[in-house]
Amino acid sequence: MKVYDILEQRGFIAQSTDVQKIKHLLNNEKVTFYIGFDPTADSLHVGHFLQLIVMSHLQKAGHKPIALLGGGTAMVGDPTGKTDMRRIMTREEIDYNANCFKKQMSKFIDFSDDNAIMVDNYEWLSKLEYIPFLREIGMHFSVNRMLTAECFKSRMEKGLSFIEFNYMLMQSYDFLLLKRKYGCKLQLGGDDQWSNIIQGVDLIRRKDSDEAFGMTFNLLTTNEGKKMGKTEKGAIWLDEEKTSPFDFYQYWRNIDDAEVIKCIKLLTFVPMNQIEELSALKDKEINKAKEVLAYEVTKIVHGEQKASAAQDSSRALFSNIGQADDMPSMLVTEKMLEDGFDVLQALESANFIKSNSEGRRLIQDKCVLLNNEVIEDFKFLITKGNFEDNELLLRKGKKKYFKFILK
Repeated sequence: MKVYDILEQRGFIAQSTDVQKIKHLLNNEKVTFYIGFDPTADSLHVGHFLQLIVMSHLQKAGHKPIALLGGGTAMVGDPTGKTDMRRIMTREEIDYNANCFKKQMSKFIDFSDDNAIMVDNYEWLSKLEYIPFLREIGMHFSVNRMLTAECFKSRMEKGLSFIEFNYMLMQSYDFLLLKRKYGCKLQLGGDDQWSNIIQGVDLIRRKDSDEAFGMTFNLLTTNEGKKMGKTEKGAIWLDEEKTSPFDFYQYWRNIDDAEVIKCIKLLTFVPMNQIEELSALKDKEINKAKEVLAYEVTKIVHGEQKASAAQDSSRALFSNIGQADDMPSMLVTEKMLEDGFDVLQALESANFIKSNSEGRRLIQDKCVLLNNEVIEDFKFLITKGNFEDNELLLRKGKKKYFKFILK
């Protein structure tokens, strides 16, 4: 099957500037394309991961990816999807984050032998002179049209800074430069980037009288439209120091039944005939599909060995065995227990609650268990006697686990 048809069948494609021409390009020619990643954190997250999967599909079909690190644009900040202005980052922070991105991307994209390109837009954006940029680039942008873009409209009430207003011009200029320097014809991105992408296509037409194309992909959201990849602890990161392979696996193992098949299509390379078989599963059988999703995604991100270990640990928990070596854990000492370590402190240590009142509500609702025993007293003190083989399993509800190890 041709690659455009694969992307369409698996549910990636949201909007395109010219469906038929893009389909012809991707199915019949070798295209250089790019996706931008602003290094605003020191790790990629699962939203980025979807874009990397797209890049991988296209690279396997013979197309050439450009991974554009937004070292320059990150200094301005994309207003898209934000209710407030992003924090202004230092050059040192951005450089560090960009280096973290480079290492992670290399796990998913083959950059050897010029099979893909990685560049940082700080290289050219930092050298721009303001008045020439306004005269050569800014003159092609209509402020009236820009204000109709969703990324700006959503910010007008709370306030949109002038520095953010420049973001669209900078991203469009990136596309123009990449087209001139590398022959890049196609910009891809999440559907929230549509306004920025079409402005870049238009700038290339105006400046170079040349054709360029843009295509966006569906964002990783729930059926209710909420962004996926968030937990009580924050974002689901690809860096195992920020989100452990076990927690990463558990996130996908515990997603809603309605999201499973969509995520297998978007985030794994499981063949469609196998996905169709999994989509026929009902009720408790859906857990088999969830295991496939969790294992395959974890394998791509963390490798087969860590995916297998996370799967074994997860199965142990679902079987009420509780002996999971790589489960999130914390050492406690006898001195800590003697000084007083109650169940609310345990819940806080596991990052299961943000306040004692939240913990009391959980206990009142019988949602807190120690070694599979329901705790009903929010003053319950944990003692040495509660540990079995120097381990104590704390559970919140059906799916959240944490292990305390007696030192």
